[in-house]
Order: sequence, then structure tokens, then C-alpha cells
Amino acid sequence: MNTHSAVIGYLLWIFGFMGAHRFYYGRPISGTIYFFTLGLFFIGWIVDLFLIPSMSRKADITYTAGIIDYNIAWILLTFLGVLGVHRFYLGKWVTGLIYLLTGGLFLVGIIYDFWTINEQISEINLEK
Repeated sequence: MNTHSAVIGYLLWIFGFMGAHRFYYGRPISGTIYFFTLGLFFIGWIVDLFLIPSMSRKADITYTAGIIDYNIAWILLTFLGVLGVHRFYLGKWVTGLIYLLTGGLFLVGIIYDFWTINEQISEINLEK
């Protein structure tokens, strides 16, 4: 079953010079490098245009499908993460409220979630 959509990958690729699509596909180290180097000076960003289908297939194999949809969680994290909306979606109400009141726990929580949300979702999907 598909866990990570190529369409969402391309949408996040638009912000790829910040590494968003790399984080989405479970590549936090290269995502962080892209964030600090503007997509490896935009060259890696262009190359990734052609790599997204293979990154999508690998993510589909790596992560567990289930009740929580990766695509919805990533859209919520990317665009509303400071408000903790993705945390509410994952059923993590306490941390959702903390994020809401602290600006995503002063943005450090957002960075943590960019690194770990795929694993968080897989864990929840395995339990249910």
C-alpha cells in the first residue's frame, strides 16, 4: 500500500531547497543538509526532480500504512506545524496543546517532528 505520494513529494519539492521533500521521504540527514545549503546550491534540488519517484517507492516499502495517513500528517506539519495541528491529527493532544501555546515548542519541536514524524506514524499504525 502507498504511504508516501509522489504528488505530495513534488508539492514539497517546490520548497525542496529547504529539504521538505527529503524529510517527507524519510531522509532527515540530507533534508538538513539541503536546508542549510539551499538544496545543495539548487543543483541537488534540480536532480531530485528526477529522484522523487524512486524515493517514493522506497518510502512505501519502509513505512507502515494504516489509520494515520502520512500525506495528511506531512501537509499539516509543513504548513500548520507551529500550531501543533499535526500532533492533534496523530492523537497526541497534550503535545498538540503545548505546540499551540508555544509556537511549536519554540520551533525546536517542529524540527524534531520533521526528523521523526514518519517513525511516529509507523508506530501508531503498527499499534492500530
